[in-house]
Amino acid sequence: MQFERNASDEMLHLTLMDGQARVLLCETTGLTQRWSDLHNANPLCTAAVGRLMTGTLMMGVMLKGAGESVSVTVKGGGPIGTMVAVADADSVRACCDDPRVDLPLRPDGKLNVGGAVGHEGRMSVVKDLGMREPYIGQCELVSGEIAIDFANYFTLSEQQPSLVALGVLTSGETVLKAGGLLIQPMPGCTEETLSQLELRSPMFADISRELAAAPKEELAEDWFRGLEPVLLDRTPVCYRCTCSRERMERALLSMGRADLQEIIDDGQGAELSCHFCGSSYRFTTEELRALVEQARQ
Repeated sequence: MQFERNASDEMLHLTLMDGQARVLLCETTGLTQRWSDLHNANPLCTAAVGRLMTGTLMMGVMLKGAGESVSVTVKGGGPIGTMVAVADADSVRACCDDPRVDLPLRPDGKLNVGGAVGHEGRMSVVKDLGMREPYIGQCELVSGEIAIDFANYFTLSEQQPSLVALGVLTSGETVLKAGGLLIQPMPGCTEETLSQLELRSPMFADISRELAAAPKEELAEDWFRGLEPVLLDRTPVCYRCTCSRERMERALLSMGRADLQEIIDDGQGAELSCHFCGSSYRFTTEELRALVEQARQ
């Protein structure tokens, strides 16, 4: 299932100081709103999953080959349950167990994302790089606020120190702005450049409000003034679900002939729903019999 792109949703790829650091700056407002609408989510869950989708998209953009994808699963023990986001080079899809969880605001007046997600669990990353076995990495959650958890994953599992900022700004059920920033020092990065980035890190703390205040290009110019920012690429990004009737048929076949025969004997047919977009696929008893015959062959 395809969805229209939002013109403002895109990923900017920059380099600093002639390649000493890599920067990904993205806006994900439209795709976060799309997810919220599809799942009838409240602002708290929209903020949590929006952050996860943005962070996963930044991983997806860094994939090298066609057809490669990355899945990030967060199980923090909080009431939102398990969250999953899957991204490739220009799209993302996501789901969570309960998109209607609500909690009181934090003392500082912000949405309590960490409370909804929890922090007694793990972030797991699976990269399908088209090889026989996927790359799998994981680390303990630090806060459940998502951004610091991504930074912790990059540092511990990929040995890549990273600064990560993620944010979703909402007004009721409307996503006003969503986006993120990833900064990673490259081999040969000097102590002076690292020091400059650390000094500027407070500027990125409230990334969604910053994006609401100025265009991405102006923010990059202001944030990295004196660090020779160069825009290498800009990639439109969107929410895209890859479900189809054919995929659902494969899911039914993966159950095995015995389980599939039980459904046929029940005589009610089967209905499968996509966790990512909510689309339903109905299979009659006759269609299920044809699948069983296909499995025999």
